[in-house]
Amino acid sequence: MNANFTRMAAAVSMAVLHMSASAQQQPLATPAADGLNMERIVVTGTSGGQSKMKSSVSVSTMEAEAIAHSAPTSAAELLRSVPGVRSESSGGEGNANITVRGVPISAGGARYVQIQEDGLPVLQSGDFNFITPDAYVRLDGSLSHLEVVRGGSASTMATNSPGGIINFISKTGTEKGGSVGVSSGLGYDSKRVDFDYGAPIDNQTRFFIGGFYRSGEGIRNSGVTSEKGGQIRANITRDFDGGFVRVSLKHLDDQTPTALPVPVSVSNKTISTIDGIDPRKVSFYSPNWVPDVTLNKNNQRVGSNVNDGLTVKSDTIGIEAQLALGAGWTLSENFRSSTNTGHFIGVFPANNGAVGSYTIASGPATGTAYNGRAFSAVVFNTSIDDAGSTMSDTRVARTFALADDMRLTTTAGLYLSRQKLGLTWNFNEYLMQETGNNPALLKTASSTPGLIGPAFGGCCSRAIDMQYKYTSPYLNLGLERGPLNVDASVRRDRQQADGQANIATGGLRYDPATRQFINYSLNHTSYSAGGNYKVTPALAFFARVSDGVAFNADRILFGTPLDGSKPININTVKQLEGGVKWRSGALSTFVTAFQAKTDETNYEATTQKTTANSYDAKGVEVESAYQIGAFTINGGLTVTNAKITATAPGGEAAIGNTPRRQARVVYQVAPTYTVGDANFGVSVVGTGQAWADDAHTILMPAYQVVHGFVNYQVNKAVQVSLTFNNLFNKLGYTEVEGDGHAARAITGRAVKVGLKYAF
Repeated sequence: MNANFTRMAAAVSMAVLHMSASAQQQPLATPAADGLNMERIVVTGTSGGQSKMKSSVSVSTMEAEAIAHSAPTSAAELLRSVPGVRSESSGGEGNANITVRGVPISAGGARYVQIQEDGLPVLQSGDFNFITPDAYVRLDGSLSHLEVVRGGSASTMATNSPGGIINFISKTGTEKGGSVGVSSGLGYDSKRVDFDYGAPIDNQTRFFIGGFYRSGEGIRNSGVTSEKGGQIRANITRDFDGGFVRVSLKHLDDQTPTALPVPVSVSNKTISTIDGIDPRKVSFYSPNWVPDVTLNKNNQRVGSNVNDGLTVKSDTIGIEAQLALGAGWTLSENFRSSTNTGHFIGVFPANNGAVGSYTIASGPATGTAYNGRAFSAVVFNTSIDDAGSTMSDTRVARTFALADDMRLTTTAGLYLSRQKLGLTWNFNEYLMQETGNNPALLKTASSTPGLIGPAFGGCCSRAIDMQYKYTSPYLNLGLERGPLNVDASVRRDRQQADGQANIATGGLRYDPATRQFINYSLNHTSYSAGGNYKVTPALAFFARVSDGVAFNADRILFGTPLDGSKPININTVKQLEGGVKWRSGALSTFVTAFQAKTDETNYEATTQKTTANSYDAKGVEVESAYQIGAFTINGGLTVTNAKITATAPGGEAAIGNTPRRQARVVYQVAPTYTVGDANFGVSVVGTGQAWADDAHTILMPAYQVVHGFVNYQVNKAVQVSLTFNNLFNKLGYTEVEGDGHAARAITGRAVKVGLKYAF
């Protein structure tokens, strides 16, 4: 760990201790409000609503204002501001790798964390190939707040979420008003319009509608319109005695660039950039691309525009209801049906290139000589044919009054879901100029400009049509007596998978004889138990133990037979955690010590290798907030000591090593200040150095990223703003290919100016 990072982490710790010492001089009392909103009722990962101060889980919340202040460029970027969450937000608006304290990222996506909108999963599995839940989540004015549960009851209150739950919660029109805003990038082409409005219709009915539309090149260089589209979300709620009914709608149709690794070089474990290739800005999208001609599932040839990047389309309808059944019983239902489709196209380097003499084969300079560096550009072209889902979470609950002022709350539920997965992969390889400025294709033996042929030996023309069904009954018992709350829960998950998958012969044709048929079912029982004791209204201790499962999905296709003839592995996480919640005056502090043990199996499609690893991670997580007058500071610090404890035969050399991309220390600091009509602040997100691979051959340096904002209230209705993401244009690597030829980094500086009118 470098000296600068160590000093920064120490400064964060000393600041928290200093605030604590100052606050000890103030009387212990329950403040009307506090920076961590300890009295906010949290609905994520609970059997009902419960305040953070009473809950025995580690949970963070972010309000709409704090979300805006963090200047996020995507939902995954926002999550970097949440203590305990590890979000590799370097993929653009989708394709992020997300986990929580100590739980590994060993496959893409968010295998152990469930991303939800209004209490139901965006996708049932977080680690589908080329389609991750964050791809279908957009930040706009329809977002009320964010709730994040790490560990704890996430194992039993949701399916495929042993590490935690990230819940984006929508506005519902409880307050009358809205806004219209416009924003534009400075130094890059990106323009956007946002709107939102909500209001009561009468004493029992209210509505909300909001969304956005954008267009432009985006932050990274492409030379084309890479951003195009938007979202509309709406809901209407009817309240009545003992409950409510809400109908929600969402329409998402958005196109954004995908950021993949770019060529780099590695020497003596150190990553170096290649001249002309800036990992913060380059995308290899270009007006000089030709159509990428690929194979569809009917053995027909179809053309795709490589510059389309990530296109996602989603139409959802949801129904939430809570009804009083009498005798103290309540019934709640959360239902959603979604149609999800899209297209993932990104340019991945198969090598880091070589200098030579070539002929340009596309664009206005076609036919001219090119003496320079060229690389093999693999187009990851995946059609998201169908990722639709239907989900229902039904529960009944009643609170019983017992002797000695005790209360027992019983909740029984049944979760049902059906998740479709239709994908068509195609990987073609091209020869391309190695430059970040509108690269052209180079002449090859093919009649198609730049085309070399199917990539990686034709491994990756694949047709997948799967369906995953889940049936999950669960039971939660909660006992409350005075300052003590204890609860225990159990969940029985059953996964049923069926469908078929095929690899095109030589990347040229799908043959019926090579189809793999899938038909299997798996079961797992998860549990969680914890307790919380409030010593005073401002001090509480909690502890919890849990065991949960993340079922594999398409990442095990083409490996072990999946027709039920052989055992199929699952991924499990066992966790212990305990800590303290304390507030005094303007200080709020949430400290959690944790241990997470993970057992998992992976199958890598391109290398056709199966891996099986076990991990053990221990650490501590601190979240604090302090306010004095017009000055507020929020901060977080997560220290993790993670080790690989077991591997499949042949990988024993990695035992005892720190897992790939796991930094020992991660921290966040976000001070803000208000003076007159102006409000400004910065947020610093830092991560320590980490090994890029389990074998510890490549080191990713520590880095700190600074975001900032300045808001000025012109009058009651009009606000102008300036936001900065990665203000100092820091280069921070998030992943490196095993042989070191390519790496992915966070996006460079993005400055945006905005104007908003509120009414």
